Amino acid sequence: MNDGPLEAARRQVAEAGEAGRISVRKGDGLAVIAPGEVDAITIAGMGGALIVSILDEGQAKLAGVQRLVLQPNVGGGFVRRWVLEHDWDLAEEAILGGDGKIYEAMMAEARPDVRERNAELYRERTLPGSQVCLTRELQLLMGPRLTTAPNEVFFAKWESELRKLEGIRRSVASSTLEASRQKEAELARLSEQIEEVLACLPKDKR
Repeated sequence: MNDGPLEAARRQVAEAGEAGRISVRKGDGLAVIAPGEVDAITIAGMGGALIVSILDEGQAKLAGVQRLVLQPNVGGGFVRRWVLEHDWDLAEEAILGGDGKIYEAMMAEARPDVRERNAELYRERTLPGSQVCLTRELQLLMGPRLTTAPNEVFFAKWESELRKLEGIRRSVASSTLEASRQKEAELARLSEQIEEVLACLPKDKR
C-alpha cells in the first residue's frame, strides 16, 4: 500500500537475483492480481478480521485458486470460520512462538469433497477420559487440528488468552448496565470452557 515497503521488496528481489520470476506490486489486498492468474495465495502478518475482509473483497480472484496460506497475528477464529463457511478444507494448522510472540498459520485447500471433510473435522467430540465436549464453536476458536495435537506454544497462548478474558470480565463487571451482566456471564462461561479443554488435553504434549 506504501512506496517504502514496495521499494524495499524490489531491492530484496533484485539482490536475490529473482527479478525475472517475482513480480512486486503495490495495491490493496487481492486487487493486484487478475482472476485465474495464481493458484495459491498467502496472506500473513495481520489480524484475522483484516484477512477475512481481504478474502471477502477479493472473492472474484479466488476462482481457480487451489491453496490459501493464512497467518493471522490475532483472531484466528475469524479466519477458520471464513474458511469453513466458504467451503475450503482446513488441511493443516500450526502454532509457534518467537521473540515473545505467538503465531498461528493455516493452510486451506479447494477440494470437491470439502463439505464431507469439514463435517468430520468439526464434529463435536468428547475429550478422552472426560465429559468435556469439544464443540464446533470451541474448535473454530482454538483450532480443530491444534486441539488434536497441542504443543507447548498452544498451551501458552490459551493461558494468556484466559488472563485477557479475565481482565475484560472484571472491566465489564464494574458496569451497572444489565447488558454488562449478560456479557460478564458469557465471558465467564467461555473462560470455563477453555479451562476445561486445556485440563483434558494430553499433558505430555506440553
